[in-house]
Formats: sequence, structure tokens, C-alpha cells
Amino acid sequence: MAQPTILLVDDEKEIIDLLAIYLKNEGYQLLRAADGAEALRVLQKEEVDLIVLDIMMPKMDGIEACFKIREHKNMPIIMLSAKSQDMDKIWGLSSGADDYMSKPFNPLELIARIKSQLRRYTRLNIPHVSKDHELEVDELTINTKTHEVKLEGSEIKLTPREFAILELLVRNRGMVWNTEKIYETIWKETYYDSDNTVMVHIRKIREKIEQNPRKPKFIKTVWGVGYKVE
Repeated sequence: MAQPTILLVDDEKEIIDLLAIYLKNEGYQLLRAADGAEALRVLQKEEVDLIVLDIMMPKMDGIEACFKIREHKNMPIIMLSAKSQDMDKIWGLSSGADDYMSKPFNPLELIARIKSQLRRYTRLNIPHVSKDHELEVDELTINTKTHEVKLEGSEIKLTPREFAILELLVRNRGMVWNTEKIYETIWKETYYDSDNTVMVHIRKIREKIEQNPRKPKFIKTVWGVGYKVE
């Protein structure tokens, strides 16, 4: 079986060269781009399994590139940024990224996150032998075999993390899930009180599936507790 292909997008050649050493040692295939515009050109020609995408770049930054990638592609995206403020993290995740790391970072931690993202993406996209592969909530349909979400027959494109959250809530209809439980179930990491990751992802899901995200029909907020699908 061919090893996954990772696209590294950063205008700092030293970082690309360093990451390339670690990734090649893990057996991954590598592609490179120096900015968002070049990354889009690479994606038109090559099959990519995961993208490591810097935010601050010339010509086209990572935020704009991520938005454009998400118009057509569904592979995991890990954002990198020299900024560590919460709003920068929120902007990165809001643009469609699945994970976020602040520079400077430990390359071994990035490798671990890449492996985790690839495992989740593979698990969500491999067909499962199950009678329970279609979940329905009114006119919303979730197919866990094909990783498709349809609203009134029209396909809704979700990121792997967004799909996982929606599937979790739909499979457990009527149950209220707080942000900590959602985060630790989907991300498999310890939750911190200041982390807005789940809130950002819920907002993005609502923007895609709700006719009026301010008055959601599918994902309800139970104030002071968490979220549920009725």
C-alpha cells in the first residue's frame, strides 16, 4: 500500500527542510509549496492525503488558501502559525482547518498529530460493513460509508472533524454533550477550559446545514450544559 502524501506549505525553507527529514523517516511521500497559490496549483495536479499549512505567507496566506481548498477538497489540514493568540487559532479553525499548532513547535508532536489526523480520516472514509451506515434527521442524511452529508438531497461538504462531531451528536440523539466531552471524544486529547475549538466547529457546521444558524433546527444549544440533536 502506498504511503500517504503530505503537502508542506510554508515560505520558510528551513522549516520545510526540517519537517521533510522527520516525515521521510516515517516513510511519507512529500510535496512542497512556498505559498497558498502554489499549494493550489499542486493540488490540481497531485493527490494529497494531508496538508501542513502555514498562515503567514506572501502572495496568498494560509487562511485564504484553506478557504479555497475546502471548496473542493476534504483531506485533513493542520495550520501552523507564529502567533499563539486564541483569535488566530479560531481564525485558522474557522477557515476549515482540522488542527492548529503554534511556532516554534516540536516536530515530533507535529508528526504525532499528522498520524492522528490520517487515522481519523481513513477511519471515516473506509466503508464499514454495517446496517447502520445511514443516519437521518428530518431532511438531513449522513452516510457513514461514503462520508457524505446531504440536506434535502444536496451534498453538504464537511471537514473530517465537522463530520465526526455531527455523526457523534446524531448517533446519540437526545443526549446532551458538553464541549469537554465532545472534544475529548473527537480529538482524543485533554480539554482545557479556555479552548474554543468545539464552539468554532459547531458554528461552522451550523453555517453549512442550518437555514438560519442563529435559530438552529438540528444542533440545539442547551445553555450552560452543551449541545444535542433532538
